[in-house]
Amino acid sequence: MSTMAVPPTPAAVPIAGESVEQILGPTARTILETAAREIFDVMLGVRLTRITAEPPLVADVTVMVGFSGSHRGVFAVHCQAHTACRLATIALGAETDEFDERVLDAVGEIANMVAGSFKSKIPALGESSFLSVPSVISGADYHLHSSAGGEHLELSLNCEGSPLWLTLDLRK
Repeated sequence: MSTMAVPPTPAAVPIAGESVEQILGPTARTILETAAREIFDVMLGVRLTRITAEPPLVADVTVMVGFSGSHRGVFAVHCQAHTACRLATIALGAETDEFDERVLDAVGEIANMVAGSFKSKIPALGESSFLSVPSVISGADYHLHSSAGGEHLELSLNCEGSPLWLTLDLRK
């Protein structure tokens, strides 16, 4: 297994005198979990449960969806290759244990749906922010660095016995 080390994010720094809480609010982690559970349950028939898993993360696949517009940032899903293959099998309705383009496309679309669901549940994001096309990184020989000055959310979930991590870095 490979390891993706995510260094601790520095404390949020308000931008232009605005509180970071004005962007997401205290319920953002719960809303992110709800968005993920809805997509996984409705679209995939997979039940997610919260777990405790601290960085460094073991992840072979990272899918990033960018936010632009009035708010900027990155939502990401991190998982192991076998989890990505399992999710692709469920999403595509065809067995796949080969880590290929179909798997990368499927996990990219799943991440995009979760990001879109989350965005629709946060009034401050609504129509004033836009999502990018998902970018998928396979392999774990990299470090992800987030910009300071915004809010960082991290959520660890159990997906059919495998860890799945959701992260969000967002700022005005």
